[in-house]
Amino acid sequence: MLEAVKVALDPTPAQERLLFAHAGAARFAFNAGLAHVKATIDAHGKPEWSLYALRRWWNANKNTLAVDKDGVPWWPENSKEAYNSGLESLSDALMNWSKSRKGRRKGRRIGFPKFRAKDRTTPRFAYTTGSYGLIDNDPNALRLPRIGRVHCMENITARVDDARVLRMTITRHAGRWHASLTVERADPTPTIPPKGGMVGIDLGVKTLAVLSDGTMIANPHTLKTGERRLKHAQKALSRKVKGSNRRRKARERVSRLHAHVANQRRDLLDKLTTRLASTYSDISIEDLNVNGMIRNHRLAKSIMDASFFEIRRQLEYKTARTGARLHVIDRWYPSSKTCSNCGRVKAKLSLDERVYHCDGCGLIIDRDLNAAINIEVAGSAPETLNARGAGVRPATLRDGGQSAVKREPSSRTRGVRLGADTRKSVLQAKTN
Repeated sequence: MLEAVKVALDPTPAQERLLFAHAGAARFAFNAGLAHVKATIDAHGKPEWSLYALRRWWNANKNTLAVDKDGVPWWPENSKEAYNSGLESLSDALMNWSKSRKGRRKGRRIGFPKFRAKDRTTPRFAYTTGSYGLIDNDPNALRLPRIGRVHCMENITARVDDARVLRMTITRHAGRWHASLTVERADPTPTIPPKGGMVGIDLGVKTLAVLSDGTMIANPHTLKTGERRLKHAQKALSRKVKGSNRRRKARERVSRLHAHVANQRRDLLDKLTTRLASTYSDISIEDLNVNGMIRNHRLAKSIMDASFFEIRRQLEYKTARTGARLHVIDRWYPSSKTCSNCGRVKAKLSLDERVYHCDGCGLIIDRDLNAAINIEVAGSAPETLNARGAGVRPATLRDGGQSAVKREPSSRTRGVRLGADTRKSVLQAKTN
């Protein structure tokens, strides 16, 4: 399997200048190749934009393209891998545009590539061949051709752990340089699943995650917490003169604040998903339609800040490592509207009703906890498929009676059993 190992670099001032030069060389090759492709299209020709075709064109023309004012070629000052990584990015961008235009690529339409500007492009280049990567008997450093030994902020040899390094990408983000190593490891051997049993997870905005056992994970609202500082930094940036040194420093400050928010969010999600994957043997989550949810402009910022898809993505690969099983419940399953005690389904349930009141059995329970219990039950049910191999949408009526009408929350407080052991309906769930 492939895995990414990312580490922060600590280059010297001289090495940082070389890193900027390599990133600029990648950007120059990208722009030169794009100009060549556009000129061919304007001449009504058929350009070749595969990586090998772009490399052949670059090698044939680099002595006339990458030259200084005196006509002296400057391309030998940087590693050839920098130019190759720029051409590789151009080839991928053109391939994605072509496939999207012909309808062979999923997702939104991809536009034609644009030229990369120095002040609006993330400095980036990559190594795929040559003597790069780890250094023997030097666990806290990496070898970068034409740059030399670059110190790392942690023991990179221990993190790679004898895996085969296939690629090393160097990027600069929020004022810091990072190296991301793509390594190939042996597929993990099946392990004994954790002994925590089953759990259902209901994701939300007010509370990030509610588990079926009653555990609630608070949502820190990282973006909302840092918005005040971001507002001040962005206002200061807008007042700086374009092209000035102060504007450059103000942009870096805004970038660092955004990176701080992202790091806080990533730290929370990593710890949460690791804890879930190492504690429970069966984890059930919903297949949320995040793209549809963010169309509600009142909740779009909070939904994107919660990163629902990132939680699912991390659970997918972490459960594979620990031996746990991940069950993805059909997005049409009414987990919030269904009573976790008797199975009756409400016709309507507004977002402001945070306490679930059942019209059938009188259950009073927290709305998110009720949904988490239903998700756990749905994940434990056997999988069913119809005759055409598609998923079966759960029925909306559980007890054969009339559909329930909307009911406003009441002030009743009588206790009702919260379990769902007697209701094991046959529901559709995808298991990883």
